[in-house]
Parts: sequence; structure tokens; C-alpha cells
Amino acid sequence: MPWGEFKDTAAERRLFQRRSLVALAIVLLMLGGLVARMYQLQVVEHDTYTTLSDKNRVQVQSVPPTRGLIYDRNDTLLAENRPVFSVTIVPERVPDLEATLATLSRLLSVSEEDVERFKRRMHEPRRPYQALPLRYDLNEQEIAALAVHRHELPGVEVAAELVRYYPHGEITSHALGYVGRINREELQRIDPVNYAGTNYIGKSGIESFYEDKLHGKVGYQHVETNARGRTLRVLSRENPVPGEDLKLHLDLRLQKLAYQLLDGRRGAIVAIDPESGGLLALASVPGFDANLFVTGISVAAYRELSTSHDKPLFNRALRGQYPPGSTIKPMMAVAALDSGVTTREREVWDPGYFQLKSGGRRYRDWKRGGHGWVDLTRSMAESCDIYYYDAAVRMGIDTMYEYLDQFGFGEDTSLDVRGALPGLLPSRDWKRATRNEPWYPGDSVNLGIGQGFMLATPLQLATATAVMANRGQWVQPRLLRDVVGDDPLAAVLPEATREDMVLKNQDDWEFVVDSMEEVMHGRRGTARRSGAGASYRMAGKTGTAQVFSLAQDEEYDADEIRERLRDHALFVGFAPVDDPEIVVSVIVENGGGGSSTAAPVARELFDAWIDGFPEEDEVVSISALPTEGDR
Repeated sequence: MPWGEFKDTAAERRLFQRRSLVALAIVLLMLGGLVARMYQLQVVEHDTYTTLSDKNRVQVQSVPPTRGLIYDRNDTLLAENRPVFSVTIVPERVPDLEATLATLSRLLSVSEEDVERFKRRMHEPRRPYQALPLRYDLNEQEIAALAVHRHELPGVEVAAELVRYYPHGEITSHALGYVGRINREELQRIDPVNYAGTNYIGKSGIESFYEDKLHGKVGYQHVETNARGRTLRVLSRENPVPGEDLKLHLDLRLQKLAYQLLDGRRGAIVAIDPESGGLLALASVPGFDANLFVTGISVAAYRELSTSHDKPLFNRALRGQYPPGSTIKPMMAVAALDSGVTTREREVWDPGYFQLKSGGRRYRDWKRGGHGWVDLTRSMAESCDIYYYDAAVRMGIDTMYEYLDQFGFGEDTSLDVRGALPGLLPSRDWKRATRNEPWYPGDSVNLGIGQGFMLATPLQLATATAVMANRGQWVQPRLLRDVVGDDPLAAVLPEATREDMVLKNQDDWEFVVDSMEEVMHGRRGTARRSGAGASYRMAGKTGTAQVFSLAQDEEYDADEIRERLRDHALFVGFAPVDDPEIVVSVIVENGGGGSSTAAPVARELFDAWIDGFPEEDEVVSISALPTEGDR
């Protein structure tokens, strides 16, 4: 029988139909699932996936605020912002980082230090896809070279940003401080939201103290980017709030004059407005260019500054702690009069030395043969040490500490001067705690002329002299004069903490001030040469502080002593006497006599402030003056 006779075509047809129906059912089921999924994605979860899509297309970028400017009292710009071009890298968008760095090193002048700094920042906490700077301050040729090779350098961009700039460099560095890049420690304490996109923060001085006012508030913008992350357009923007502009009491003309007068020497000058407490000048010489620290100082440049014997990074005006020497005699005179251990008429015999007991150690006067009989006025004018040795022993350490504390010694009394040291005002308890020794009468003798344990900064000396000029009224030193913005000054400046000094006899202030006037204008005043020919009357006190101790019978010979071991020259004073406009403290390290070295500097400052500033070519530096002289 042929094979075809056994074929059941009807059965095969039914089988085919069943299989077709099953296949159709599967196709319809899958199509239904696809439609259902499309409905879920396009309708049910439309908002969710639209948001996810926008996240790939739209990014939120922080817009750092512009830092506030700083002006002096005459609206001269002291700190501004200038545009700087830098090459930045987004590590997540670079396929081969080492190759990219090698290419950039060939195109630009990129040092190993720049590369190390960049790699170190990569390991610090940061936001994903945040651009990291490799090198700053590109010139036009370097920018052009990067533009030509841009297609070879994915993830590399040339970014422009505003960077702090100090147009007067060294002259204002110690007064203003400086800003620098935010480091790891600062990242832990700053507000990460408000500092998003900000690379710089105040490191010292006014820049640090008023950081919250100068910084401003961050802004944001939504930008559309392509698949490579390049910005196509800005969709929306919330502008940042710029930082507040600050006006200081500082007078740039006086600051420049201070630097010119100390040029070639080491020292400090502090000038205060006795009415407001405003710091008119805050000069520490030598100084440094603060612009070097803004974008990151090189190792070689920092090593040169930090290893210099002249210590240009050291702020002598705020942190230099020196024996005040005879400059505290006016304060000692006030203490002696008010405590009753002396009177205006009382005289002391000065044979050239002082002894606590007959046959005991001799504490010498600066004048070998002595001054003979001296009262308080003459002791001030001629800087007689014996008078103050005697007064110190009569008062004792507890009384001296009480009065000197009221003048602000032993603590930082400034309102907004960051970094000032407190000096050292010794006491009975201090010596017991630090040296495990009692306070001896000989310690009081040394303290009577500002030697021994006592240390003071030039800022403290100027502050105490301002109290003298104001006849007991306290004005705490401050740099901020005004906020150029909505914030009132009272809400920004810290509150004063000192109370006025009230004496049993307020006329004692005038008596001591008159004796300081004799220093400058008296026939025997130690600074009479500096006071001669002035159109106004000034009050002052010269001082000489020993750098090292002399044996009892050893004589001081400046010619035989190395320059850095010579005495420091000091001066404090104010002018005019009756209505003071300016208070000055001057220290010239290893300058010798205060009357021959420091007092002439103060006279130049007084003349400039009261009679008018000289032309720059008329200013004579004290480096040309002799280092020897009387007290």
C-alpha cells in the first residue's frame, strides 16, 4: 500500500491550527505585556523616569559668591578680586590620568609640586565630577596651547575664577592677613552648603576674623549638559549674595610711612586713634607679599621666607613679646601716685645705683654717676631708674600687678585683631606656678623699669598709652570702622569688655601726662631732640630693653656686641597733648637707644598725621641713623 494512503490530512490540519492558536496566544500575551509595560513606564511612572532622565541631562551647579572688598579709612582699596585662568581636571572624565598629566606637563609649565598637590586633593573629600585645579594663573600662550589640543584632553578645561589680590602686597600683609585654599581641617568645620564651589577661605588677620561677612552666600544654577558632561545651556539660576565690603580704620598713607621709616631694620609700629581705638597703622617690618599664599606658595619661596633670619612671616606688632623697658614708667607713675607710695613733690636720691639693703646687690641706673635728687617729673623726663626701683619696692608686686592689669598688660584686649599674644604680666602666683619660687624684692625692682619677667607687645604698649592719652578712658583696639552693607557696625564688631580707670585723684592723669611732655620738650628730656621745632606739643616716653643680661659690674658697649644682641629701642607717645589725635608705639629691634632711634620715627608719624604727609622721596629711613644714644 502506498505511503500516502496512511496520511491523515485532517488530523494534521487540526494540529496545525492548535499550534497556530497557541503561538498567536503567546504573541498576543507578550504584546499585551509589552503594552502594559509601556503603559507603566509612559503613564504610571512618567514623572519618575522624567526626573531620572533630567538628572542625566540637567545638573545643579553651585555658584560661589564674590568675596567682599576691603578699604582703608580713605576708601583706598586694600584687598580686591581679580580674574585668574587655571587649568582644571575632572578625574572621572579622564580615561588615562597619568597620560593626561604628562601631556599637560609638556604643554604647560607644570611642576612636580603642582602634580603632587593635585593628587593630594583627589584623595580629599570632594563632590563627584568636581573639577580640581592643576595650575593657576595661565598666560595667553598657555591658554592658546590648551585650546589647540583640547580634543586630545577629555576632562580638561580652562576655568576662570576671581582670586584675592592685595595691590599693596607687603605693606598690608600683617594687618590684613590673607586668604588661601581650603584645607582638610577647614572642610570639617565650614558649612559645606554655603562653601560649595568656593576654593578659598580667610587664613589670618581681618580676612579670617570677618570671614562670615566677607564670604557671602552661595548661589545655584541648573544647566543642561551633553553625554560628555559639557554644559550646553543654563536653564535657571539663583544668584549668589556677594560678601560685605569692609572699611578699616587703617590709613594706607601712615602704613606706608611706617614701612619706609623702618626700611632696612627689624621692628614694629602701632598707631591708634585715641578717640575710637581704631588702628591707624599696624606695621611689622620686614613683611611678606601676601599674594604668594593665595593660590599656593611654592616650596622654595616658603622655605626662603620661613628660614630668613629677619623672620618676615612673624607679626612683630601683635606677636612680638618684648621687655617694655622704661616705656612703662608713666603707668608705674600713675600706680605709685594713686596707691600713695609717692607724691608729686617727693624726691629720691640717685647716686647711680639702688640697693635693697646696705651692702647688697647694686641695681644700676642708666646714668653711671646718677641724677642726684629727683622728683617724679624729673625722673620721667630723664628716665631715672632709681626713682622707679624705689617706687616698685614700696608698692610690691600685688599693687603693681593690679594697676598694670588695668592698663591691659598680660592679656589681649583687642576687639577684632586676630593672632595677638597676651604678653606676660608676672605675679606672685605666676612665679610660684611656673618656677616654684616665691616672689623676691629683687623681682619687684626689675619690674619697676619694665625688665625681668615682664613682656609686652607693641600693640599692648600702644593700648596702654592710649589709656594715658585719654586720662583713664578705655578704647579697645579695633581695625573695623564700617561695614559697607546692611549690617550695622554694632552688630558686627565684638562688644567692649574693659572699664575705665578711675583714680582717687583724677588730676594725677594730667600730672603724669605733663611729665611725659617734659620728656619731649623739657630742657633735660631724653627725647628733646625729637620734640624740638614741632608746631604742637607731644607727650612720650623712650625706652631701652636689654636683649641679654649683664653682670653686676659689667658695662654695656654697643660697639663690641653683635648687632642682634644690642638693646631694643622703644618709644610710646601721643600728640597733641591736650587733645590727642594719634597714639604711637615704636620698637626697633637691636636699635640701641630709644631716644636716638625710636623717638625720631614717632616724630615723623606725628608730623605726618597732624601737619600733613610728606612726599615719598622726602622720607628718611632710620637705617641711616646711629644705633647708640641715651635713654
